[in-house]
Amino acid sequence: MEIFYLLVFPGFLFLALAGLFGEYIDRILYARLQSRVGPPWFQPFADIIKLFSKENLIPEEANPQIFKLMPLIALTAAVTSIVYIPLWTINALYSFNGDIIVVLYLLTLPTIAIFVGGWYSSSLFARIGSARLIIQLLAYEVPMVMAILGAALLANSWTISEIAAFYSSHPWFLLCNLIGFFVCLVALLGKLEKAPFDIPEAETEIVGGTFTEYSGKYLAFFRLTLDIEAIVASSLVAIIFFPFGLGINPILGFILYLIKVEFIITLLAIARTIFARFRIDQMMDFCWKFIVPLAMLQLIIDLVVKRVIFK
Repeated sequence: MEIFYLLVFPGFLFLALAGLFGEYIDRILYARLQSRVGPPWFQPFADIIKLFSKENLIPEEANPQIFKLMPLIALTAAVTSIVYIPLWTINALYSFNGDIIVVLYLLTLPTIAIFVGGWYSSSLFARIGSARLIIQLLAYEVPMVMAILGAALLANSWTISEIAAFYSSHPWFLLCNLIGFFVCLVALLGKLEKAPFDIPEAETEIVGGTFTEYSGKYLAFFRLTLDIEAIVASSLVAIIFFPFGLGINPILGFILYLIKVEFIITLLAIARTIFARFRIDQMMDFCWKFIVPLAMLQLIIDLVVKRVIFK
């Protein structure tokens, strides 16, 4: 049964289909907001199939083992994290005390894998993109962790299922975490490398950035990882900040879960339409001067509310 959970539902097959459809929603909204027609619904699926059918080229100077292994590590980490997140029920498939730390770690691993893969591909453009990627990680990861852990502090638990149960039974406390939700949206733009934080890829500046030397199935794995990570990260944000409809009719709960995830993807598409790409120094200044203080404010609010209400 564990194999079914990981490979079929809610694991790889479900996440791949949901991720590719989520990419379509993102691309069509992005296009329509720019007064363009946009791709057909099957375009993301066709892109992945096309990449799998292409030849896998490995640069002569690249480390072949690391070059091949990193896309698999990134994809595995993204898929594995879903089993610890409740989707439409109160309890996740696998839950333990402190699983929120594990999920945040697993969602960071794809970024590390992309950095290592790009760096060891021995391309100048890939190494520039990798350097930008790891610098960018330091900018958005800190406020995202602070925002999510602030919500966990108020719920007095490090278990995602217990946090969801707390806010589901005390919905008015969600108002205390609105700042944290905004912080997480900004961080997701950086984690998923979407404008204005698509600095590591930056096709108009450094070709394809970290993915410059990747092709064929290895590039498909990385692209699929980002799509799956978008679904998993959106699921985490949805369950922490909008735990509505948990434990109701499974079909209605599943539909509500999909709506919440697509709502977050829609907000990300709108945000990347509004803003132009930042320079890496602008991104660092923005995150550390504005987003980190907001995350700190969220922590203070949660601590004060917890002290006043649960003293």
